[in-house]
Amino acid sequence: MLTTTEIGIDLGTANILVYTKNKGIILNEPSVVAIDTTTNKVLAVGTDAKNMIGKTPGKIVAIRPLKDGVIADYDVTTDMLRHIMKIASRKLGMSIRKPTVVVCTPSGATSVERRAIQDAIRSSGAKQVHLIEEPVAAAIGADLPVEEPIANVIVDIGGGTTEVAIISYGGVVTCHSIRIAGDQLDEDIVQYVRKNYNLLIGERTAEQLKTEIGYALIHHESIEKEIRGRDLVTGLPKTISVSSLEMQDAMKESLLHILEAIRATLEDCPPELSGDIVDRGVILTGGGALLKGLQEWVSEEMDVPVHIAPNPLESVAIGTGRSLTVINKLLKAAK
Repeated sequence: MLTTTEIGIDLGTANILVYTKNKGIILNEPSVVAIDTTTNKVLAVGTDAKNMIGKTPGKIVAIRPLKDGVIADYDVTTDMLRHIMKIASRKLGMSIRKPTVVVCTPSGATSVERRAIQDAIRSSGAKQVHLIEEPVAAAIGADLPVEEPIANVIVDIGGGTTEVAIISYGGVVTCHSIRIAGDQLDEDIVQYVRKNYNLLIGERTAEQLKTEIGYALIHHESIEKEIRGRDLVTGLPKTISVSSLEMQDAMKESLLHILEAIRATLEDCPPELSGDIVDRGVILTGGGALLKGLQEWVSEEMDVPVHIAPNPLESVAIGTGRSLTVINKLLKAAK
C-alpha cells in the first residue's frame, strides 16, 4: 500500500531522529556515514557506522556530514537521508510515497544552509518540506504552551549547537545560538587528557568520560575512572585514571560560554515577559541537559527555577513531528 505520510526529522549533528504522529519516534540513529573512498559507496549509516569510527582500514572513512547543526557535506548528507527514509518506511510497514517532512534547523543557520537542508530532504524523496526553528521544536516537544503569550525559555544543548530562545505566541522573541555543545565538550576532554597526560584518546572515550563522570561546575564527591589511549611519548597503549574534578576543569570554559549565552538571552528579554521567567523558569533540553549537576548549576547562577524536559534527547524530534498539526500557525507567526 502506498500512502502519503507526514514525518518530522530532527537532523542533529550527533543523532538523526524520525517521528511520526501515530508511532512516535521510529528511528534514532547517530548522524554518521561510513564510506568506501575508492568507490564513494555508502557502506553503513547510523549505529553501524558510528561503531566504525577510529577503527576502519584506510579506504573506509566514517564521517559525520553535519557540523554545528548544518550540512557540511551535502552529497553524503543526501545519501544518509535516503538511507534513513528507507529505514523509516520499513519501520512504518509501508512504502512512503512522497512524505510531507518537517525538519528543524538551528536558529543561527543562514539562508544558504537552510536551502541546503531543504534540497537534501527533497532529493531524498519528500513531497513537501517545512522548516521549523530548533528552539520552537524543542519547546513544543517539551510540552510548553508555545502559542500562548507567555515567555517559554528553552535551552537546547545538542551535539553541535546550543540554542537559547525565548518563545511566545508561537515564534522566537529573542535567541542566541552558539556553536559550543556536546561535541565541543568531548573535544575539551580529548585536549585536556592530551595536554596533562600526553595520552591520545578517541572521541568515543571522551564521550564516555563526559556521560559517566562529567559534572557541571558544582561541588561533588570526586569519582575516578580508568581510560585507555596511546601514549604520545612512547607510542604504546597506556591506561590512566582520571577524576570527575579533572573533567569539570576540562569542560569549564565551554560551560561558561553556554551560561553566557543563557544570560545574554535573558538580558534581551522584553520586560513584559521577564515576570514569566521568574515564575516559570528555564527548560533544559537536548543531550547536554543530561550532564550531571547542570540543572543545579544553571539555577544557582541565574537565580531562576530550572527544569529538565521530559525526554531531553527526543524533545526536538517530538516537537518537529507535533508541529505538523500547528505548522500553519507557526508559519504565520514566523512571517
